[in-house]
Amino acid sequence: MKTTVTTSVGGKQITIETGRLAKQADGSVLVSCGNNMVLVTAVSSKKQSDLDFFPLTVEYIEKFYATGKIPGGYFKREGKPTNDAILTARLIDRPIRPSFPEGYRYETQVVGTVLSADGSFPLEILASLGASAALHISDIPFNGPTAAIQIGRVDGQFVANPTPQQMEKSDMDLIVAGTRNGLLMVEGETKFISESDCLAALKFGHQSMMPLLNAQDELREKVGSPAKRAFTPATIDADFKTKAESFLKAKIANALSLRVKQERYAAAAAAQAEAEAALLADISDKDLLKQRKKELNSIVEDLKYQEARAMILDRAVRIDGRDVKTVRPIASEVGMLPRAHGSGLFTRGETQCLGTVTLGTGDDEQMVDALLGTQKRKFMLHYNFPPYSVGEVGRFGGQGRREIGHGNLAERALKAVLPDHEKFPYTLRIVSEVLESNGSSSMGSVCAGTLAMLDAGVPLKGNVAGIAMGLIKEGDRVAVLTDILGDEDHLGDMDFKVAGTPQGITALQMDIKIDSVSFEVIDQALAQARDGRNHILAEMEKVINVARGQISEFAPRIETIKIKPEKIREVIGSGGKVIRGITEATGVKIEIEDDGTIHIASADPEATKKAIAIINDIIAEAEVGKAYKGRVVKIAEFGAFVEILPNTQGLLHISEIANERVRAVTDVLKEGEIIDVKVLEVDRAGRIKLSRKALLN
Repeated sequence: MKTTVTTSVGGKQITIETGRLAKQADGSVLVSCGNNMVLVTAVSSKKQSDLDFFPLTVEYIEKFYATGKIPGGYFKREGKPTNDAILTARLIDRPIRPSFPEGYRYETQVVGTVLSADGSFPLEILASLGASAALHISDIPFNGPTAAIQIGRVDGQFVANPTPQQMEKSDMDLIVAGTRNGLLMVEGETKFISESDCLAALKFGHQSMMPLLNAQDELREKVGSPAKRAFTPATIDADFKTKAESFLKAKIANALSLRVKQERYAAAAAAQAEAEAALLADISDKDLLKQRKKELNSIVEDLKYQEARAMILDRAVRIDGRDVKTVRPIASEVGMLPRAHGSGLFTRGETQCLGTVTLGTGDDEQMVDALLGTQKRKFMLHYNFPPYSVGEVGRFGGQGRREIGHGNLAERALKAVLPDHEKFPYTLRIVSEVLESNGSSSMGSVCAGTLAMLDAGVPLKGNVAGIAMGLIKEGDRVAVLTDILGDEDHLGDMDFKVAGTPQGITALQMDIKIDSVSFEVIDQALAQARDGRNHILAEMEKVINVARGQISEFAPRIETIKIKPEKIREVIGSGGKVIRGITEATGVKIEIEDDGTIHIASADPEATKKAIAIINDIIAEAEVGKAYKGRVVKIAEFGAFVEILPNTQGLLHISEIANERVRAVTDVLKEGEIIDVKVLEVDRAGRIKLSRKALLN
């Protein structure tokens, strides 16, 4: 039976419906706002997996029929998810993942399918809401509900779930998700806002999601949802656990006292191997042996978790010996790659990123066949995370969701400082190669990207640095960590990345792994992040702080000229004949915009000058009083028509050919002859009157 609830956020009505579609799923809802509809289903296996992590997968599927479009490409059907779809799937995943019970190992899949869209409402908000609602009304163990809100700020006023028109005027684009108790996730970009404004936005977002949480509770009550499945986390035999902890505790503590990552990992692995030899040697049952090995691995992880957190909370010392606010040593280098248009190597502790910049023309823009229409992208940042960066062996293939997500965060952090396209008309691609990783390679990519752009001569509006903050929380005891290690991310309660300039924040991303954190903790994290990123930026600027005065000799030079829009037709020519001729004659690339802006690109400055001269000749207009060399194109009884500029002719009347009287034009002139003439007059209709005798002595 169909059941619906309706609520309103930011003046927009949102409806959640269940009982009509996809009824064999454990939970299924249709979430709609106006013409925007997303179907979200949730299914969790009844059989526990053997994996030692929670096997949750989230899919977000864009159907082109939702916008009345047929997909591009040869097959004319939806293919692999776009980057935007993958990023939306991550946004759905991140707030619901910590809302499942600890130790839940049943394969679970959430699928969001866009059925209708008109671009007037953020679909990711509907999809995130639907994921929580589908899980909430099902019998799947889920400690929800959760909800998400997009936040903009227009004319100083916060707006929940803004329209595209409002977003064009907004100085922030944030998506926050959470529960009644607090936030679980933040993702977004801003235009140099302060930490206090950021905190105010997060508070506004949390308050704005309350109607969505209430609506989900109302729906569960209306449906009469079944009780949640009984779930009891797996337990370890008490005697074995006691023996293992007694054997391992001191060894794991010793391992965590080693400050070099690989030495620390090797010592922990050696301790686990010793424990297996000492405690499992007498077990002959293969199944029991397999179980005990798995349990021993869990005990090692728990001891690491307990020891690392105790070091910080009890002794104020971190794994690598730092206090909570110290940033690891910074090293920066630029110009190390001779042929790349710009390069920057950024090293922070055991995290190292090589950033490269390539400058291109309009032909290099990325074309994306998106749900709401084709998009052109002039700026791209691609992030690569090879297995050797963490000392592992792995296969190389396409980019995973993590790489796409980290690259998107770094791209948003740098986008705010790019020069206006009118002043720097290049397509710009940054590639970040993560060469080493031990904590926040995405923020390392931001720093490497800044160095590389300065090296490439990109006139940035400001220099950006980024930093990752962590959290250790046990009851009332809290420690906010600056510049976290990979282990502190894994063993901690928060991963909070903040990027920006000294003037303000440009991007942030937060994931909370516990129920929630207070806004006081977030405020402290923002303040520490500001100090940390300013320190990192100061270290970077010791190497380079302003863009080089010129771009690489290997980069195309783009010169920009402006012509009257009505002259565009003359430059292009019939069927593109004229512009093709210019490119063939000079070898340049030419891009013409509707407003008459023309970009001429070439690595050869002389070719660019030649092309500009040709264009100027084409669009030139006759000036009264100016002399021209013209070609006689046609002779009539009353005079001759002379071409003084490309596609521009004037009349040389018979009376203006010579000082003496001319009986017939052909007595003096012949077609094809080059003569000097002067412009006497240009009338309102654009007709040009010429004189030859005015130039004769």
